[in-house]
Amino acid sequence: MSYKALQINAPKPWPHNAWYQAAWMNEVSDTPLARTFLNEKVVLFRDKDGNAHALEDRCCHRATPLSLGDVVDSGIQCGYHGLIFDGDGKCVEIPGQDSIPPQAQVRSYPIVEQQEIIWIWMGDPAKADESQIIDFPFLDDHENHPHGHALMEIDCNYMLLVDNLMDLTHIPYIHKKTIGGGDQKGQVNAAMDVSKTDNGVHYIRWMENIMPPPTYAKGAGWGPEVKVDRWQEFEYVAPATVLQWTGALEHGRNAKENRNQDGGWNTHIWHTATPETETSCFYFWASTNSYKPADTEETKKLHEAISFTFHEDVSFLEQQQACLSADPDQVLVDIKHDVARKPARQALERMIRTDAEEMAVAAE
Repeated sequence: MSYKALQINAPKPWPHNAWYQAAWMNEVSDTPLARTFLNEKVVLFRDKDGNAHALEDRCCHRATPLSLGDVVDSGIQCGYHGLIFDGDGKCVEIPGQDSIPPQAQVRSYPIVEQQEIIWIWMGDPAKADESQIIDFPFLDDHENHPHGHALMEIDCNYMLLVDNLMDLTHIPYIHKKTIGGGDQKGQVNAAMDVSKTDNGVHYIRWMENIMPPPTYAKGAGWGPEVKVDRWQEFEYVAPATVLQWTGALEHGRNAKENRNQDGGWNTHIWHTATPETETSCFYFWASTNSYKPADTEETKKLHEAISFTFHEDVSFLEQQQACLSADPDQVLVDIKHDVARKPARQALERMIRTDAEEMAVAAE
């Protein structure tokens, strides 16, 4: 089935010609995994050789979800009448029938496995350029940056999650007991340096000579008398990924000149929000223990602390989505702290426009 035949003319709040995270590698096995991306139902599975595949989750015979079937030696078998489809979506066996109609196929999606991530391309397969996949080398370095990863299914538009990461002045209010404790005023008034990139926005915030928040103090072993220089560096890469490096060193250690010093506290965090529908998304994240990499217990504690923190965000994001859904035409007011959020949205809008133009040309 051609990509052109599946195109939708109505504009969508996301680009199709882009790589999205479909799963963590360890989520996909020889048991079919059903997920919805960009309103399209997909089934993920591994074949007998361990290779991952992604197909339209719909048998072309009677529209039964293939995820209800089983993985067999030659592909995935529909659980209704037994048709088997290989990893390219082609029907290779129809029980009790020798000939297979050429139209007996389902859509397959390009996928790539890299750095513990399974990426999926939801648009035109001919445009699936692997060089566009975002590099996050910390996921490859378990010795110096041990980490845990997770998935959260959230009932909000994917860009609300990105917005949340682009304006960190919410931290001292939502996360008082974890990363938001300490000097509230110092956090809200952080020095902010924002720059646009080709496909997003980068910013770094500095909070100097402040009390560290509880998560930092516990991890680094700081006493109540210690003050720190704290940084939060973020880069949004359209359409749905945010790369983070955040941490602190004791005040007086010249953190601004050199953040790569032993001791202190710091973590590199992977965030990506893959749209499921207009009002739901898959939030994939991973956090590294980059300050005590040899301490496996500390890595576990950090992951648990960050997970708790992110769940605090989710409760707000889902209520925010409920309010927006109840009144889609309401006017929202921008403030000073939207200085990174606004160019992030603009980068996404440019990508969506380009995607729509390319789809329109392909449909001619």
